[in-house]
Amino acid sequence: MKIAKTNNGLIALMFLLPSLIGFAVFSVLPMIVSMAVSLSSWDGLSKLILFDDVSGFFQEFGIGVANYSNIFATPELYQVLGNTLKFVAMYIPLMLIAAMSVGLILAKGRRGSGVLRILYYIPVITSWVAGALIWRWAFSPEYGIINEILKIFGISGPLWLQSAQWAMPGIVLASVWKDMGYFGLMLFAGLRSIDAGYYEAASIDGAGKIRQFFNVTLPMLSPTLFFVIIINIINSLQIFPQVMVMTPGGGPGGSTMVMVERIYTRAFSYYQMGYASALSWILFVVIFLFTFIQMQLQKRWVTYDV
Repeated sequence: MKIAKTNNGLIALMFLLPSLIGFAVFSVLPMIVSMAVSLSSWDGLSKLILFDDVSGFFQEFGIGVANYSNIFATPELYQVLGNTLKFVAMYIPLMLIAAMSVGLILAKGRRGSGVLRILYYIPVITSWVAGALIWRWAFSPEYGIINEILKIFGISGPLWLQSAQWAMPGIVLASVWKDMGYFGLMLFAGLRSIDAGYYEAASIDGAGKIRQFFNVTLPMLSPTLFFVIIINIINSLQIFPQVMVMTPGGGPGGSTMVMVERIYTRAFSYYQMGYASALSWILFVVIFLFTFIQMQLQKRWVTYDV
């Protein structure tokens, strides 16, 4: 029996070994290197001798936790975190409303719903660079289509991406357009899994469509909603391409500076790889804390059985 268990363990290890090697080489090792670099002043241009001579690397570039101290001592971090939280606060509600609308439209199963699924999903598979360039043109205060539409209603459009006040809302609108089809299909799948008997019972009890939505749909859809919220928050904390293309340099007055954009700028514009690595670890901790809190809330409040 012991020999059989040992053989089974070896067989399982053989199947897992390729994945474990890939995980170690492409995930664990880069994290270790990133942590080591975050404790140094390495600029990314000098030869990285960390693998050849660890002690020599730290003797030449080692500065301890100075990068972390500098990050928390400068106002840039708090401006970046404030901008990121501002994005999250605007993006999450709009995304949930848009995705829920898409899910409800598709769940009705009317003629042409298959075509609608394709249309809603086209922005998802569109390159962010191409999509951001389109939105950058649309938000142009001189010849952008959005301000032209506002003029029809007698509204003077703002400067959008050229304004510190409106740059982040512009980023949010573009992000909702890009992602609502993806999360709408998730919610559509959750809606399809709800037993129609619940709605029939609620209808017999005299519940209208609105009451059915709040008393049946939302409670039954809560696991999917929590999953969508968690993924949205994680994605929101890592926004990058739309910011870099639509508002390069962090936008007017630094109004669209976010964590990943600062990591990229510090690493490849200022050549402060150690500083950028420290920012990466701060971002990792923030994402971990958000995810942990969301999971605890999910365990406590999500209703799995109605």
